[in-house]
Amino acid sequence: MLPNVFSKSATLNSRHLWIEVLAVAVVFGLLSTFMSSYWIVDFMIFCIFVLSFDLLYGYMGHLSFGVMLYYGTGAYTTALWLSYGTHNAILAVTVALLVTTLLAALLGAIVIQTRHASFALINMAFNEIGFFFVRSFLKDVTLGDDGLSCSADPLFGFIDFYNNYHAFFLLLFVLLSVYTGLKLITDSPYGITIRCISEDEERVRFLGYNTTFYKWLTFVISSVLAALAGCLFTLIQGFVSPEVMSPFGNVNVIFAVLIGGAGYLYGGLAGALIFMLIKNYLPLWTSNIGQLIPFEIPQWEMWLGIVLLIIVFAWRQGVVGIVREKILVHLNRRIIALKR
Repeated sequence: MLPNVFSKSATLNSRHLWIEVLAVAVVFGLLSTFMSSYWIVDFMIFCIFVLSFDLLYGYMGHLSFGVMLYYGTGAYTTALWLSYGTHNAILAVTVALLVTTLLAALLGAIVIQTRHASFALINMAFNEIGFFFVRSFLKDVTLGDDGLSCSADPLFGFIDFYNNYHAFFLLLFVLLSVYTGLKLITDSPYGITIRCISEDEERVRFLGYNTTFYKWLTFVISSVLAALAGCLFTLIQGFVSPEVMSPFGNVNVIFAVLIGGAGYLYGGLAGALIFMLIKNYLPLWTSNIGQLIPFEIPQWEMWLGIVLLIIVFAWRQGVVGIVREKILVHLNRRIIALKR
């Protein structure tokens, strides 16, 4: 039996929730003071994508190398609907999410029968198949490597997706909504159950829970949220190419979660921001340094890999995990001092 996700006993303290939501809004507001709105919007789409992966990996403990399949499905379905159907954004996103739900439900029934490396690699295999479809097999429709351009009518008649300020506030609203929803879910009996499945699935099954259903449902929810990020990418950019389904893109999401700390939603957000800041500013820094020295330095991608590896291995618990540990140690020392 599935626990009531929004039962009173599991509802997060509303005061703490609103503080976290407000903190996220303030962080992006501060970033907007010294960064372009275009970059901020891109950051928020990536944050939604990372949150979807954190639910699957951080909470349920299933590492997947195929999340780009669902991100790309959302992006391409939205683009195809806008190009060959109507320019109604709500309808396009609705169709994209329904298609992704069906795809995730079907593939999820297969992949959740596996664990660990098998789970990760089977998902990557499905991702490779999807990438082949949009790049080659369906290139008459998707236009292959040339990409597919599309446009959407203003949302509700006045929200222009191609206006940076409109896009900023729209994406901020969606990001905060996704964060709030996931926070309520992960702190509910359902969220506790999937954490227990991550720790000891056999014991959870012994207690009478249908762990297969829980894993399948979590996989579908994670995939649909990833597709939502893909839909938003298409609406804002007005263009998609096979890169949105490239299996190599899975590495970005995995690194972001590892940097911030898996199993903490705000860790996913922190990791996503750190990753995107490094990825966007490192090419500028390496270019400026290259102009100051007499010899040629390696491309910025190599430095990106080195920096990410140093961060991941130095902070195995992620940034948020390290901060939480320091705070707990400090509080314990204070409590011991007061008892004396």
